[in-house]
Amino acid sequence: MAKTVTKVASNKAAAGKAAGMKNFEERLERLEILGEQIRKTDIPLDEALKAFEEGIKLARTLEKDLEKIDSRIEMLMNSVEAAADDSPELELFAMED
Repeated sequence: MAKTVTKVASNKAAAGKAAGMKNFEERLERLEILGEQIRKTDIPLDEALKAFEEGIKLARTLEKDLEKIDSRIEMLMNSVEAAADDSPELELFAMED
């Protein structure tokens, strides 16, 4: 029973991470669309301003997400380096003459 609960929780966490990434990608795509809209010369000023505001908000949330991702990568890299720096203890396998 405990294994089933753990497996379900693990699946939900994986689904949440995948959904978070999809949201990141969707927001990034939306930011690109807003940038294209603002670059058009025939867009009314009020629409350009609205697009700019939305773009700034999206850029800020994407920046926060990237900072979280960066810190997570740092943690993972540091744990890998720490594990690589540790020499295995082979006393149990030392041959006695």
